[in-house]
Amino acid sequence: MTRARVGLVACVGLGPWALALFIAALCMQQAASAQDMPDPSLIHGRALPAPELADGTVTVRVVREAIGNDAPGQQVRVTVGGTTRTATTDEQGRAEFTRLPSGDARAEATVDGEVLQSQPFAVPTSGGLRVILVAGIAQAAERKKREEAAALAEPPTKGVVVIGGDSRIVMEFNNDTLFAFYLLEIVNSARTRVDIGGPLQIELPEGASGAEIQEGSTKSVELDGRMLTILGPFAPGTTLVQVRFTARFTNATKTFVQPFPVPLQQVVVGVEKVGALALASPQFSSVTELPTENGVYLLGRGGTVPPGTPLAFTLSNLPVHSRTGRYVALSLALLIAAVGTWMAMNPGQPAGMDRKALIGRRDRLLAELAPLEAKRRAGALAERSERRRQRILSELEQIYAELDATAGPRGGGEGVAA
Repeated sequence: MTRARVGLVACVGLGPWALALFIAALCMQQAASAQDMPDPSLIHGRALPAPELADGTVTVRVVREAIGNDAPGQQVRVTVGGTTRTATTDEQGRAEFTRLPSGDARAEATVDGEVLQSQPFAVPTSGGLRVILVAGIAQAAERKKREEAAALAEPPTKGVVVIGGDSRIVMEFNNDTLFAFYLLEIVNSARTRVDIGGPLQIELPEGASGAEIQEGSTKSVELDGRMLTILGPFAPGTTLVQVRFTARFTNATKTFVQPFPVPLQQVVVGVEKVGALALASPQFSSVTELPTENGVYLLGRGGTVPPGTPLAFTLSNLPVHSRTGRYVALSLALLIAAVGTWMAMNPGQPAGMDRKALIGRRDRLLAELAPLEAKRRAGALAERSERRRQRILSELEQIYAELDATAGPRGGGEGVAA
């Protein structure tokens, strides 16, 4: 299997973080309240797959500063292949374009004098796309920056933090290696910095190796082996921590156990589906498949996990390959080396067989020896077969000795000083 990591949203191309964005958009569609909504700047202008829509359909939703603050009555334009169509947003701030021809496209709108443009996207021939255009992002960011500066000027107070509902665990394969990506949002809902009584420490699950802090994480995060430490105090709002590590497994079934010292507001785990791989957890309320142009992902979702209760989920039918072939090859290599050493120490005389016949006999014996070695490694070799294996080894030693004797002089020779 030689599958490289895939980006779920072709127009984004962010690898595992594209999957995180895709999951965020899916959760956004299903969320019950605005407090569960993702940061609008993460999805502004991005086209997200919507297989439930009719073929060739694109919906464009226009909002002001935040998801849920819909902007009705706005004119939206979608240009495909040089042809532009227009529509007006409804009460939910959504404009719909149906039966669009396939090809490269872009959506745009003008809200309060601000021109909003999507990233280029390709209209799919199967299913549709959803695009969100967010007005006032720059103004909202500037206002938030001023508020945060004012809050940082205040001394920290005793308080608590949670791991927010937009946090994600994403797992993807690269060849036969499974990589895990943690996108954690540490949320302080207070208006001032809070001191939780020490650093926030999260120990990565057993089997995690090669852990690395990813770009975009807070500068106050440290990593020592499997121990992730986020230093306080915590500023108001969200502190972002992104970690990547190799999730090792040796069997076809692996259970990952991840404890969190503070509440996890919502469980969201996405895993690339390879073969018959399955994802399960008693903490999931649902496990669904997310079909994409590059494959299928499994999405497990659940409710709040209290502190002290680990998040545990199991992957089954993992791509584990037998090592018998490696053992057989290694055994044969050791056999050849041993025979070579024996020949060097015990030079013999030709037995009279011609070299071609010796080589043919050697190859037949090696072919017969390979399955016997495999059964021996697996502990399934019968006594009779073991005796046959020993006879083959003995005969191979003799053949290699005779081949060495018929190979001609190794040094000196006629007309050459020995």
